[in-house]
Amino acid sequence: MKRTNKKSSKPLERVKPSQAIVAAKRNAKLKQTSKKQAEIIIKDIYESARECKEMIRGSTGVIFDRRMVEHHCLWDSNYPESPERFSRVLHRCEELGLLSRCTVITPRTAEEYEVLYKHEERHIEILKATENCKDEESLEKLSSKYDAIYIHPSTYQLSLLAAGCAIEIVDAVCRKKIQNGMAIIRPPGHHAMKSEYCGYCFFNNVALAAEHALNNCDISRIVIVDWDVHHGQATQQMFYDDPRVVYFSIHRYEHGSFWPNLRESDYDYIGEGKGKGYNFNVPLNKTGMTDADYLAVFHHVLLPVVLEFQPELILISAGYDAAIGCPEGEMNITPVCYAHLLSSLMCLASGKVVVVLEGGYCLKSLAEGAALTLRCLLGDPCPPLPSLPPPSDSITESILNVIYAHRDYWKSLQIQDVHKKLTEAETNPNNRIREEKMTSAVVKLYQIPPTLFLGSSEKPEHYETRNCYPVQSEALLKELDATLNKLIVGTNLSFAPNRVCIVYDEVMMKHKNIVEPTHPEKPERISAIFLKHEEYGLLDRCLRLKARPVTDEELELLHSRDHIKKMKDIKNMKLNDILKLQDDFSSMYLHPETYESAAVAAGSVLEVVDSVLNGDSRSGAAIVRPPGHHAEEGEPCGFCVFNNVALAAKYAVKIHGLKRVLILDWDVHHGNGTQHMFEEDPHVLYISLHRYDNGSFFPGSTDANYTEVGVGPGKGYNINIPWNKRGMGDGDYVTAFHQVVLPVCYQFNPELVLVSAGFDAAIGDPLGGCKVTPEAYGHMAHWLSSLANGKIILCLEGGYNITSISYAMTLCSKALLGDPLPPLQAKLAPSQSAINTIRNVVKVQSNYWSCLRFGVSFLDQQYLTDHMKAVGDTDVVSSCSQCKEEMSAQIPNASSISLEDTFARINLREEVALHYSKSASSHITTKDNYLNDSNYFSSSGEDKSPDSPMDFSGTSSLISPISSPGDCNPSWSLSPPVSVTIPENVCNETVVNTQFSDKIEAELELDEKNRNVARKNSELSLLSDLGHDSNENPITEKHPKGIGDTEISLRRMADNNTSSSGSNSQQAGASNSADGGDAADSSAASGSSSRPRRLVDYLAENMQMLVAGEMFAVVPLPGCPHLDRVREVPPCGINCTLPCLECGSTRENWICLECYTVHCGRYVNGHMVEHGMEMSHPITLSFSDISVWCYACEAYIENQVLYSAKNAVHRSKFGTEMPWSYND
Repeated sequence: MKRTNKKSSKPLERVKPSQAIVAAKRNAKLKQTSKKQAEIIIKDIYESARECKEMIRGSTGVIFDRRMVEHHCLWDSNYPESPERFSRVLHRCEELGLLSRCTVITPRTAEEYEVLYKHEERHIEILKATENCKDEESLEKLSSKYDAIYIHPSTYQLSLLAAGCAIEIVDAVCRKKIQNGMAIIRPPGHHAMKSEYCGYCFFNNVALAAEHALNNCDISRIVIVDWDVHHGQATQQMFYDDPRVVYFSIHRYEHGSFWPNLRESDYDYIGEGKGKGYNFNVPLNKTGMTDADYLAVFHHVLLPVVLEFQPELILISAGYDAAIGCPEGEMNITPVCYAHLLSSLMCLASGKVVVVLEGGYCLKSLAEGAALTLRCLLGDPCPPLPSLPPPSDSITESILNVIYAHRDYWKSLQIQDVHKKLTEAETNPNNRIREEKMTSAVVKLYQIPPTLFLGSSEKPEHYETRNCYPVQSEALLKELDATLNKLIVGTNLSFAPNRVCIVYDEVMMKHKNIVEPTHPEKPERISAIFLKHEEYGLLDRCLRLKARPVTDEELELLHSRDHIKKMKDIKNMKLNDILKLQDDFSSMYLHPETYESAAVAAGSVLEVVDSVLNGDSRSGAAIVRPPGHHAEEGEPCGFCVFNNVALAAKYAVKIHGLKRVLILDWDVHHGNGTQHMFEEDPHVLYISLHRYDNGSFFPGSTDANYTEVGVGPGKGYNINIPWNKRGMGDGDYVTAFHQVVLPVCYQFNPELVLVSAGFDAAIGDPLGGCKVTPEAYGHMAHWLSSLANGKIILCLEGGYNITSISYAMTLCSKALLGDPLPPLQAKLAPSQSAINTIRNVVKVQSNYWSCLRFGVSFLDQQYLTDHMKAVGDTDVVSSCSQCKEEMSAQIPNASSISLEDTFARINLREEVALHYSKSASSHITTKDNYLNDSNYFSSSGEDKSPDSPMDFSGTSSLISPISSPGDCNPSWSLSPPVSVTIPENVCNETVVNTQFSDKIEAELELDEKNRNVARKNSELSLLSDLGHDSNENPITEKHPKGIGDTEISLRRMADNNTSSSGSNSQQAGASNSADGGDAADSSAASGSSSRPRRLVDYLAENMQMLVAGEMFAVVPLPGCPHLDRVREVPPCGINCTLPCLECGSTRENWICLECYTVHCGRYVNGHMVEHGMEMSHPITLSFSDISVWCYACEAYIENQVLYSAKNAVHRSKFGTEMPWSYND
């Protein structure tokens, strides 16, 4: 049919568009072109992994000059800083064949301008004048002007040579001529100050080399690790205000009584200016420190900080005077420990590590320690350490002090919680770590001790130049020599010829999902990994092993015969029968070739175990599938048929006779099968890092929680680190390694490390939902390779993003090959959720592992300093402006609103008088807590309590520091009782004298009686509301064991504003409050019209809606470790109509139960979340549904401690008391 158009009134060519439309289009186009386009940066998440393709391990450099033996003491042949220190180190390195494996860097002397980087010209000229001087008396006289110095005619030139060698090898590493290096030089340098020779040192070799790198090598971040037993005070001074350099020293201090006897060597000297927080001193206040003490320092302080700082170069001032046998250090560090300390750093700074010799005065331990350090630089495996004792009490205190001093500057050091409260512990200065009952949990509190300095700042006019050093007796020397000989002979320095073996076979690709070809566990997973290894040139550098199927006899070490038979029979089954069979299992698919693929996977892993344990390979990688860690003894599970890694562990124990095997499972899913197979076996330590999501993440069992520690003899040998949210990343995983995994693994001391290497926590994985980068997996593999003499095997488990798993496993293999790894993201730090998990794990596992000694909470001394008013003999606090200023400083964005408005919203309580409640459960508990507590009252009966009972006006006694101004570690005493005036605009003006012991007793007795009566009435009222006779058991007694007072939130009931016969007392109260009527009468009337239904009745009737998600139930935790932070309700109560302090919103507001400020919820502007993070106030109460949420625990909480606050909101909201619903 022919189409026709309606005729226009005008010819078509003469029709013109509207001028208004044309103008609008023109303006829109102009706006679009003039609008500045936002720069969008799309980050390649695999960029670092791609770039490291060419990062192949280079050679190790060494620099020395044999002329350095010329420097010696002319007037004292027994002087400890002797030429033999140098010659013995070289001899031991040659004896072990290490020097011939190194690239020798040509030595040179430092130029004068290079020395002037850190030293004054006069400093150079004085030493230069002694060159070739033959007057021994003059040389000794000059030497006596300096502390621990002798000068030889060759000293000037050899000091220049030592400095030049340090600069030269650092330059070679920075310019990538070598991978890493060691400067075997003397004289040492780290005590040499800008204008003063000191402690055998003339020019500061390491400081000069660091300055050279900063000025000439495009380096902007350097870490200097000084493990010499003497504090390198000069290096500290030279970089004390420089944020480009982290200086980290572990040294003998003994409260300043050990040389160099300086106050600045203590932990609280943390830098100044821009360098504040970048100076670390770990003072050793006792002799006899062991390997465990030094490892604890590295795991809990150094490694977290270095990972967060991400240096481009690491320099080590390597003194070996903490080694066994050294008369100056008197420590018990084994020579092999230095290799482990160094190894933990070698995956950082892209492998740019330089070791510079400093002290060490027991020739045998010095030579052995230095040689094993060079051996580690060459990439040889770290020999196993002797059995480790627990970290000492002294080092525990030092580490905690260092963490506390630096935690404000480093997020990685904020693992321990901080409690801003006072306890009776303050009165006991001798016990720094104590257990304090916090209502629902026992928390270990650590109080920072006052700093103690036993040194002297006086300098003598002349220093001793002879016999000024410790001398050991012949008997002691003989004993130490025997100990060192035993250690040296017992150190296993052998290693296999092949660094890494690898196994792969395409047979394992036959197993596939017939029905769902896009299933995430697909054959391409292993082929992609293998091709990436080939692309990176790794296959040519590894020993290729031939895959083999597992035998029935081997499978029966672990799996039942019935399970093996079922898997074998699949090959002859019809497809429909196969599909029916797979439905019998959890998350499984089966294929006719499943058994063959699974048998080859399991057998190939055993082939790698044989290669490593038989000495053919140092380590191995098994690119296998199907995975294994979910497979149980009698059935497959979660894509897994046979448990490859568990079978390898059992095989190593049964066939190879090992006594200690570590399984580290970093697959994002908990390895339920592996855990069950070894939960009673102390020979196998199983550690799993996985998503748990409070039991809702696959495999969905509470067996994956941190509370599962093993059974019987296996108790403590099962460690779960369960993440309770998605998005966990590098910072969370490396923190778990430093806080839990590495300390426990070193104490366990495995003979073989097996890694269930699932990569489904990798960034981009569709199932895992986490963000771990490929390079982070490489770092974790490197740290584990320091264990078991390098015997580590990685076995593929899960991982379903083909690109992510290909890069991740490739970087793990590169780590095992010793290649440098790309740096992790700077400012790396754990999430709060990860911190909570780690705290829980440490708390539980510290019962079994003595290395986990750092799970404490700090008592916040700085908070006390800042927020408590020292009264002493001062007058009464009566100025409202003082309080306003103090509170304004505590509240974010307080400057944007008036002080009067801010102060009125705070509902001021203890902050006015700075009262801290001893008990979280109530302000006044029983009189025994106070009147009969000797810790709070003197023998004269004078009130000494920091939390004396207050009148309703909110007054209390105060606390005053006993310390000089500026002392960051005050000791505290309780000040005499004072009178405090509360300003009229806050509460009714009242002056209260806190000396009222007699009055307290009467009030306490009356308070107890009133409380018991009120509680009984509340219980009867609640039973009536729930439809119970008063003689019946309350409904809470019918709850499952382990669930306390349960709070049920019914979303549908909240949405439907109806007045059914099932309305509870809260709804009745709300309606009557609105009408202005009597709530009690209305409630009674409502109850008489229709008998209220019980909660269980309502849930039973609406179970289908509950299951369908149309309504939901929330089961809060019965307690949490942060309930001690809840303070009492202000005397003026809580006004639930108050707006958000920041934005003024009245929608969905919450009130902080620590400072009682009001902020909006996360679905408005999220100011309560910000407040919780900024102020570290975790407990908050909703005005909407009167629920309580803990940010730290990430859970709802229901506990009787919260009743007062919830009741205050209930009164404000509904005009009635909230029934007491707690079991007593």
